Amino acid sequence: MKVYFGINEFKKVNKPVITTGTFDGVHNGHKKIIKNLTDKAKEIEGESVLITFNPHPRLVLFPDNNNLKLLNSLEEKIELLAKEGLDHLIIQPFTIDFSRLSALEYIRDLLVKKLGVNTLVIGYDHHFGRNREGSFDELVEFSHLYNFEIAQISALDIENVNVSSTKIRNALAEGNVAKANSFLGYNFGISGTVIHGDGLGKTIGFPTANIKVSDQYKIIPSNSVYACSVTLKEKRFKGMLNIGVRPTVADKNEQKIEINLFDFDGDLYGKELSIEFHERLRNEEKFNSLESLKAQLNSDKENALKVLSI
Repeated sequence: MKVYFGINEFKKVNKPVITTGTFDGVHNGHKKIIKNLTDKAKEIEGESVLITFNPHPRLVLFPDNNNLKLLNSLEEKIELLAKEGLDHLIIQPFTIDFSRLSALEYIRDLLVKKLGVNTLVIGYDHHFGRNREGSFDELVEFSHLYNFEIAQISALDIENVNVSSTKIRNALAEGNVAKANSFLGYNFGISGTVIHGDGLGKTIGFPTANIKVSDQYKIIPSNSVYACSVTLKEKRFKGMLNIGVRPTVADKNEQKIEINLFDFDGDLYGKELSIEFHERLRNEEKFNSLESLKAQLNSDKENALKVLSI
């Protein structure tokens, strides 16, 4: 898959079959659209082209009234899309000026003149252009005028998948990572750098790495304890992770992300960890003593190992 950071970088290819969208999560619903795209490209001996946007349009259009959290960082999205058999990925910078393109300008000047669209693959509720003014009927008119085809994915095809980025965000907000994973078709993950903590975990036999998440817009699952797997320099480890305010040992109401790696002994400070969530183990809770906390952590580790052994 070739990656272009803007439509202007793209050089015309043979019979481009194009789709556009934010594709946050690259979930099972998105994969349905992408399969239609790649199948159509093969059918006509053309090349598949997916256009997505960075930053997310809502972050540009509503900068002062936006609590949007995203399922993927840009790097994660590129990595996930690369697995779907695409020929070309265009990451178009989303700006206020870009958002003001009319439906006509978007189709005529970008898709037709710059990309040379042969076929446009769209969902049944697709809108485009300034304020999403462009309707399917207009798109049909443009396709006749500029001589390209439209391949529309039916409502039934999309609804049969029964998944959306919003549903996944809601599942993560509830801590239901298993449900989110079933919608995504892969394990939800976060990446971050290990920073210094207070070192308390070592004193009770459960040393933890404090994680600073790299992307400020990345969604974080709700405060809970989770069974996780961790990749560090291409090596994988099992572990358990706590998201929360650590009520047993901390007075501040400050959310932290701490992970305990099983069968690992070494210095993690400054290292980049990629963490996959497998299952929620329990709520975060306050214990009467460190001994009670330690007993619970032993139980959590047993449960995590059961989950991760499957």
